[in-house]
Amino acid sequence: MKKILALIMLALPALVLAQEIGNYLVMNDIGEYKFRPKRVVTIGNAGVLVPTGHFPGHGDMTYEGIYIHPQTYLGVEVKITQHVGSDSDKWLLHEVDRDFRTYYGIPGEIYGPKQIDGQTILEAFAGGGNYRWLSGNKVIMIEYQDSQLTKPEPLEIVKTYLAKHPSSLSPISLAQLRSAENKTKWIKDEMDRRLWLCDKWEAEFQLGKVQQKDMLQEQVKSMEVFLNYREKYYGMKAADEKNLLNGYLSQNNKTAIKNKLDEYKQWWSANKNKAISVP
Repeated sequence: MKKILALIMLALPALVLAQEIGNYLVMNDIGEYKFRPKRVVTIGNAGVLVPTGHFPGHGDMTYEGIYIHPQTYLGVEVKITQHVGSDSDKWLLHEVDRDFRTYYGIPGEIYGPKQIDGQTILEAFAGGGNYRWLSGNKVIMIEYQDSQLTKPEPLEIVKTYLAKHPSSLSPISLAQLRSAENKTKWIKDEMDRRLWLCDKWEAEFQLGKVQQKDMLQEQVKSMEVFLNYREKYYGMKAADEKNLLNGYLSQNNKTAIKNKLDEYKQWWSANKNKAISVP
């Protein structure tokens, strides 16, 4: 009896984990697509938003799986990140479509909104397909590779996940997405976000959660993006400022970097509402 109880206790963590993953992934075949589990990425990873500079909540969880079509050999990857509801989540919608825009925030030609079963998602096609949406503070990404774009879209997988994780995106037309108003808002939001990230890293440093060197590197990285945008849309040369920042970084000069951040914040407060010209 004790042996049986011991086996049950050993199995409990796996059972609990499977149940937890099942809250996010569809852990069975979908139509002709065969489900294959992939991996679970745990604390400190922001999933698909990592390249955007997203500041992860402590406890963000990413769940991944893949579905294989046995005839076409099309592999469809699903990645779902449950964000914990930290203050950085206010940027989720802004960050979700970052990969679909140019460096300077202009929507790509292959990118647009799509309506499926009355719900709005974002999609892009280049060497395959990429579908994204928010469901509350969850980010859902479904992606596949097809360099010739000859294989059928895996819409049954998209629809199944929309049923499990309904989109919370508001309807938007392609014309609205490509409007000067939308572009301008996204650009200014990115400049706002970059200064916000600098403050966020400072707060984490004050709490003893990050090292000063890491904080300064991240602050300079975000300030350089801010300066590039300022040069592009406000006509202020960035090279000298970036050289100064990197010099301060090499000296580990926290005070000088903080002073520059305060200077940029003051400039942004005075100039944020000015009109800019976008392509």
